[in-house]
Amino acid sequence: MSYEIQKAIILDYYSALSSVKESDIANTLSEFCAEDYLWRGFHPFDELRGTHDVAQAFWRPLKQSLGNMQRRMDVFMAGKNEMDGFTSVWVVSMGHLMGLFDNAWLGIAPTGKMAFLRYCEFNRIENGKIAETAMYFDIPHFMMQVGLQPFPPQTAAHLVQPGPMTHDGLMFNPQPAEEGEKTLGTINAMISDLGQWNSGLSLEEELRQTWSEDMIWWGPAGIGATYTIERYAKQHSGPFRASFTDRSKTKHICRMAEGHYGGFFGWPNFTARPTGGFMGMPATDKAGEFRVIDIYRREGDKLAENWIFIDLLHFWKQQGVDILGRMAKVPRT
Repeated sequence: MSYEIQKAIILDYYSALSSVKESDIANTLSEFCAEDYLWRGFHPFDELRGTHDVAQAFWRPLKQSLGNMQRRMDVFMAGKNEMDGFTSVWVVSMGHLMGLFDNAWLGIAPTGKMAFLRYCEFNRIENGKIAETAMYFDIPHFMMQVGLQPFPPQTAAHLVQPGPMTHDGLMFNPQPAEEGEKTLGTINAMISDLGQWNSGLSLEEELRQTWSEDMIWWGPAGIGATYTIERYAKQHSGPFRASFTDRSKTKHICRMAEGHYGGFFGWPNFTARPTGGFMGMPATDKAGEFRVIDIYRREGDKLAENWIFIDLLHFWKQQGVDILGRMAKVPRT
């Protein structure tokens, strides 16, 4: 399938949303979304139902805060969802929402300067309408751009993240079906390795089964981005495994691929119990949820790049730490 119809719906929706007046946002969402529209977003938005609530809680405040907001996409793709037997069609975009940060958002004081909200969005299309959305975004990344420090120093690098090295992530045209199948197969093999934590191999050897040697892991703010298998193992994967026990099985809502790209999301993806400390914070021994989106680029038979969105505000709120509440009260110097 080419998914041209489903992609056109989302592109028309994005175009309408970019130019709509604040007072008409709810009407625009009603035009493109189903009556029983389900929207999932990171803390503090969580799960919303109906276009009016989504417009009032998320889009209107964001557009009021980020003046002249642009959607700058790095990945755009569509595919059938493996998790429901390849029945539903989802359209995915990833990139940044950029604007002039002229008014406070979530209690974060404005700068009057450019700011980027890193995002990834999964949209399920049914009967010509957007029936369901997972809109995940990196609020700590936004905080750090404006001078706040929501977490202790991270193990990897904090960056405004670029798109794919190959600059071919915007798939407006149909892709060969066999390429998407290869990508999904590689992602599934990686998930199988990741879910074991006891493969009998060293961590680096396990990673080399499905990852390129010069892989790039574009992690969320608070953890950061890291490059090469050796540094990824040292700067994220190894510390993460050492920090948690009782990791649940993966529970994805959607997993799909098109061309050399693919990804998944869950609500949550998994739960785990921090017993060894995490992100410079002490262990709590309380099980917590990980709401995650992962987007991958495959090169040959290995995964070369991975963009990750984790709802760290939600995870730490479950541990008794209100990061957003703390940062909203911190004056910038």
